[in-house]
Amino acid sequence: MTPSSVPQTTPARPLVVDLDGTLIKTDLLIESFLVLLGAHPLKALGSLSALSRGKAALKARIADEVVIDLHTLPLNQPLLARLRAEKAAGRALYLASASDRRYVEPLAAHLGLFDGVFASDGHRNLAGPAKAQRLCEAFGEGGFDYVGDALVDMAVWDRAAGVLVVAPSPALRQTVCARFPHAEVIGEHIIQPKDWVKALRLHQWLKNLLIFVPLLAAHAINTGSLATSLVAFFSFGFCASSVYLLNDLLDLAHDRRHPSKCRRPFAAGLIPLKYGLALIPVLILVSMLLALDLPRLFLAVLALYYLLTLAYSLWLKRRMMVDVVLLACLYGIRVVAGGVAVAVPLSVWLVAFSLFLFFSLALVKRCAELIDHAGKGAGDPSGRGYRQEDLPILLPMATASGYLSVLVLALYINNPVVGRLYAAPELLWPICTILLYWISRVLVLTHRGDMHDDPVIFAVTDRVSLISGALIVLAGMAASL
Repeated sequence: MTPSSVPQTTPARPLVVDLDGTLIKTDLLIESFLVLLGAHPLKALGSLSALSRGKAALKARIADEVVIDLHTLPLNQPLLARLRAEKAAGRALYLASASDRRYVEPLAAHLGLFDGVFASDGHRNLAGPAKAQRLCEAFGEGGFDYVGDALVDMAVWDRAAGVLVVAPSPALRQTVCARFPHAEVIGEHIIQPKDWVKALRLHQWLKNLLIFVPLLAAHAINTGSLATSLVAFFSFGFCASSVYLLNDLLDLAHDRRHPSKCRRPFAAGLIPLKYGLALIPVLILVSMLLALDLPRLFLAVLALYYLLTLAYSLWLKRRMMVDVVLLACLYGIRVVAGGVAVAVPLSVWLVAFSLFLFFSLALVKRCAELIDHAGKGAGDPSGRGYRQEDLPILLPMATASGYLSVLVLALYINNPVVGRLYAAPELLWPICTILLYWISRVLVLTHRGDMHDDPVIFAVTDRVSLISGALIVLAGMAASL
């Protein structure tokens, strides 16, 4: 049913609104736990012991440790517009939530719409039957209309006069409308495929193409090695996506204050947090199952990659210079994994070239963030170890490291071993020129503030970068003939 088909509420009755998943497109218990996990992992795990005293005690324990930025929470705008209209018509509005009172009351005060608040207090978890009982004590049986979004709200709807359900899943919609024929449905529960693509960061899988580099550099291409490298590519992809999910879940507050990251699916409330948490172990399992068909050493490299990315998400991304060194290493680990997967020994030249180039790109990423914040007058980026006054040193560091990668390549081309791999090694020299041009262009665009905050996205969407890459491939092919 639609709101216009059967109007069953009346201004004479107060309208009680649920918070988590209804008024806001997130869950404050999950969100506060993730904030604590990101800041103090051991405290987060220790807080779970409070569950022995009930869910309300857990919420209170986490609220003791965590302050949430309530002003940036993703609100359900259609419902908010409805509530403002009801308020303007003289309707009494109340906010009733199972979240801890220390979060609910400030949020209600911030919105300025509600005449009262009902919330968990550390002893009583105000959800389901407990919430229904508390509302009946306040307004009487059937003395209120209730807006909810989940199956747990059935106990409240059973004792309410008017039933309003927000963005229900198809199953919940069918259940609610079957039990309450005059229920009013506000919005729909639709997760767009593009939101999942964005959450899993499938575009970041392009980084895993580095797995094929050892195979190409050693000229060891055949059907079997390509198939093996492809399995390694997908194994790394699923592993990386699991970490991207965790990173986004831990970075909700920071992302919501960022001009572009605020549109990420979890930060914007487009995908429920619980779905992301459930998918993380599934992706890890798929990644490991794929890795079982590869050499055992590959599984060890994959595990190292996961542990380092986990450490980056939890701690190291806030440590000055440690973060960019680790980012460079994470790029390099993909190259190492590619060599391990097909049993191709890595050249010291390839390792050195990768290290300097990736370190340069990691610094470019940080410089782009600082320049973007400076241009918007937004101050220093939150959750990072850098300040805007660091730019005069960071950009030259990126320049030096990028040019060193070209120097390593030039020395490699002049090495006698190259003659055994390439028929015409002298035709590799144009690659140095192209790389010098591309790196210099990236640095100038970064200085101007025209660089995307992710150099990988820039490289695969920038026409000049794509042409440069094609010319490098052609030069390599010409040298091999």
